[in-house]
Amino acid sequence: MINLSVKTSERVDFIDITDLVATEVSKAAVDSGTVTVYVPHTTCGVTINESADPDVVRDMKMHFAKMVPKDGGFRHYEGNSDSHIKTTMVGSSETIFVEEGRLVLGTWQGVFLCDFDGPRTRKVYLKIRAG
Repeated sequence: MINLSVKTSERVDFIDITDLVATEVSKAAVDSGTVTVYVPHTTCGVTINESADPDVVRDMKMHFAKMVPKDGGFRHYEGNSDSHIKTTMVGSSETIFVEEGRLVLGTWQGVFLCDFDGPRTRKVYLKIRAG
């Protein structure tokens, strides 16, 4: 297992970690297989989405805030229930195919760490498997 650290700079922050993941896959020298990207946090997730147009991330942040507002009348005493709910919606892991030593992603796709309770330093675990 590979352990990476990613710093976020906003309460809700989407960080493109595609290059970090691709670098580790390259180092592993796996020609064909999978890489699982896992975030071990209850207020931070990981997703695959468009990385070419930054407005997509802006729109996602805006829509998450509308769907699950920070001040939604939640009972959780830490005041971050919205973060927990958003993380459940996004999920905590993604599995990506590896072929010819590279991530198999669509033309516009990138891998994003989605922090809903930052800024923080977040852990990202990678498990690369040949096969």
